[in-house]
Amino acid sequence: MRANPTTSAMLAMLALTSTLAAACGAGQEAAPADTAPTETPAAAPAATSPEKGTGQVTSFHQLNARTIEGKDQSLSTYQGKVALVVNTASECGFTPQYAGLEELWKQYKEKGLVVLGFPSNDFGGQEPGTDDEVKSFCQVRYGVSFPLFSKSVVKGSDASPIFRFLAAAHGEPKWNFHKYLVDKKGTVVGAFPSNVAPNDPALTAAIEKALAAQ
Repeated sequence: MRANPTTSAMLAMLALTSTLAAACGAGQEAAPADTAPTETPAAAPAATSPEKGTGQVTSFHQLNARTIEGKDQSLSTYQGKVALVVNTASECGFTPQYAGLEELWKQYKEKGLVVLGFPSNDFGGQEPGTDDEVKSFCQVRYGVSFPLFSKSVVKGSDASPIFRFLAAAHGEPKWNFHKYLVDKKGTVVGAFPSNVAPNDPALTAAIEKALAAQ
């Protein structure tokens, strides 16, 4: 029997379609791996400074303070210097240490020491005055010329970021005129309690060691 021409044509078309489909499928499976679509990786998070974003503080010089005149100041001003940071009060038995701190400041400031006073009313309510009153008292009574800052909370959960940083490795102040020694890089290298006078040999030795360090 002779095949119907129409039927033959249809069979031939189906065969060609099957062949093309098989070829397309084989081509997809054999495609090189490096041509496969890849997911674009997420961008790495931008680095953040310790002051912004993370809240982590690793140096005294990253912090800011308000001067007793009411001006905001970065403590990076003292980078490269040795700082003696003291919480002070005007009506304390240790208040005469202001005179000793001034002498210490004069003795070592040309070598790179700065004394930084932070008045506080945290202990016995012994700093009740305003910033202006504290500044006047210090200058008139003790001739203080080293930098003074606005009254601060220096202990407990409300302590300023400066005193939280200072206390992290060396403990909170126990009373007025607690002293922290900060090296040229902004690391706290020592702490001295209230009864250690500014001219105490242990304190002056620590200051001289910090000044001599690179």
